[in-house]
Amino acid sequence: MKILIISGFLGAGKTTFIKELSRQTGKDFCIFENEYAQVDIDKALLSADKNLNVWELTENCICCSGKQDFATSILTIANTIDPEFLIVEPTGVAKLSSIIENIRQIQYEKISLLQPVVIVDGNNILSLSKKYGEIFLDQIENAGQIIISKQDNFDESEQKETLNIINKLASQKKVVAKHYSKMEKSWWNSLLTTSLSGKKIEVVKTESEDSFESLSLTQVELPGPVHLISLLEMICFGVFGKIYRAKGFLPCAGQWLKFDLVDGIYQISGCEEQEESRAVFIGNELLRTDLRRLFSRQFSFSNLIKPSTTPASRLFS
Repeated sequence: MKILIISGFLGAGKTTFIKELSRQTGKDFCIFENEYAQVDIDKALLSADKNLNVWELTENCICCSGKQDFATSILTIANTIDPEFLIVEPTGVAKLSSIIENIRQIQYEKISLLQPVVIVDGNNILSLSKKYGEIFLDQIENAGQIIISKQDNFDESEQKETLNIINKLASQKKVVAKHYSKMEKSWWNSLLTTSLSGKKIEVVKTESEDSFESLSLTQVELPGPVHLISLLEMICFGVFGKIYRAKGFLPCAGQWLKFDLVDGIYQISGCEEQEESRAVFIGNELLRTDLRRLFSRQFSFSNLIKPSTTPASRLFS
């Protein structure tokens, strides 16, 4: 799981940027939001995108008082949801250096940090630097890339002035003055392939990994046996990609079931209660977000597929 921190002060446009990142890259994201006082407007906006899984930590700042909850939540996401990428969107007044250090404390082979992105509102850079002082400088100094937002109505001289202010504060940093919607695909992809140290992440695949990809889920659960049957039928129809092998054991309405699917043929049987429920899918072009959203107990079974999107969805009716 690669972690990309997208930081920035209140109103800088972090949520809009995250939605554009998802659209541009088409990657498998889980979003971890941190908001004070149970402000869930951004969560609602992100949750409207069915390709994004949104977690939320409220009332505690993930850089200080809530760091233990934050670390625990990241480990939970890594071990149960297991997304390819976790986007961390801290509250607008968090210290970026503390967030990075908190993640480093729990980093292991399954968790790695990407270069953080900081979004700065071009309309009020000077006022932000004065108002937030040390916190503002901390975000600038620890950013991998700084993206200047909300300059749509600026003329060329105003954009240049804003860029000069940032460059004075962020020497040797990559500052993106052009609006991110005009950036090339290669730039968007680089945000997901640049490590915290600045090195490009090279994905080394074995021969078997070149042929197949896999998704492993824990803490899976379904409302009842009919839902498991419907899902396996949908897998056979190719709704979730080319799945050649799937197996697992999970609770369904109070009873534990075991399933096994090979090349379009599946079996379901009862089994004893397990210490942990689990499901594994092997194949190509897996729709990981859809599978996770259906099988994971954190998500509503009925919200994944609208009847108009696929003929196979009538299996649910």
